[in-house]
Amino acid sequence: MLDKSICDSRRFSLESRRYIGCKAKLIDWIFELINKHTHNVSSFCDIFAGTGVVAHRALEQYSQVVVNDFLYSNNVMYQAFFGNDKWSESKVDHIISEFNTLNPKGLRDNYFSKNFGDKFFDNDTAKIVGYIRAKLQQMSGNLTKKEFAILLASLIYSIDRRANTLGHFDAYIKKTITPQPFEMHMIDAKSYPGVQIYQKDANKLAREIHVDLTYIDPPYNSRQYSRFYHVYENLVQWKKPKLYGTALKPKEENMSEYCRNAALGAFTDLVSNIDSRYLVVSYNNTYHSKSSSSENKIKLEQLEDVLSKCGETQIFNHEFKAFNSGKTEFDDHREYLFITEIDNEKRNCSFPSILRG
Repeated sequence: MLDKSICDSRRFSLESRRYIGCKAKLIDWIFELINKHTHNVSSFCDIFAGTGVVAHRALEQYSQVVVNDFLYSNNVMYQAFFGNDKWSESKVDHIISEFNTLNPKGLRDNYFSKNFGDKFFDNDTAKIVGYIRAKLQQMSGNLTKKEFAILLASLIYSIDRRANTLGHFDAYIKKTITPQPFEMHMIDAKSYPGVQIYQKDANKLAREIHVDLTYIDPPYNSRQYSRFYHVYENLVQWKKPKLYGTALKPKEENMSEYCRNAALGAFTDLVSNIDSRYLVVSYNNTYHSKSSSSENKIKLEQLEDVLSKCGETQIFNHEFKAFNSGKTEFDDHREYLFITEIDNEKRNCSFPSILRG
């Protein structure tokens, strides 16, 4: 078994995964404003949770937190980092230490290495990843739900910075990959009794929950997250689908309306139906893009207009250097935060039930 002190020092924090739109660097600013401008909040919903960093901070201060995202890989992360199911730390440690004895030379090529080896990962790493994923499937009957999620999340975090990419899987870098010894480490798993974890369409979940505050950070451009992180979606579901194109993507699944021209209508539907006293909405101003995929589907003025119809809305902004693949101009790039205190009478007049669906 791995020495516990070594294992602890090498555990992955929730924030250490590469993910477009991650709010890790803005988290203090976001919660400083939330704490100053909202009152008597005990329940919180992160309805487009992404990496889960906002939900993670919320779990430290609110008694009830709803975490939601419709990606399979993100849901596994929430189960692993936040879920309140039983698990054995020593059992997971032992399994990981066994995986770290694997020699790729003694492994056969598998689904993962045949598709992603020498492309997204060096072939030896891809063989180990494919072997471990298959082994976890075999072991699943002897693992609790949280143990399985921790092991799968630990595998993803362990390969994340080994990936031959710019941080997503829309393409891989065309170069020879230098093999490196693979070592798997555990994530820093915790348990929170007040967490509720969902994997649902946000607009449907909005009609089912009641919370004091809902944090909303949808995708704003045409980059579909299910396509950007298809390798992890594939690894989690393990259906071994046929893959297409140079990026080796499966057929489309979990495509968001927020990445299409219907985004404004989807956002309006969401905020007009959610049962919450406060709405807190993150937004960034990537207007001057050289790539159409980076153009915001909802403009700042449109967002302000919709939220002002829901109640009194305050707008804050913060200079922020975001992810840039080289196709977007980020002069004076700013992150905005809208805080709306819901006025149900005003909202109902602005969005009659016949329009709200």
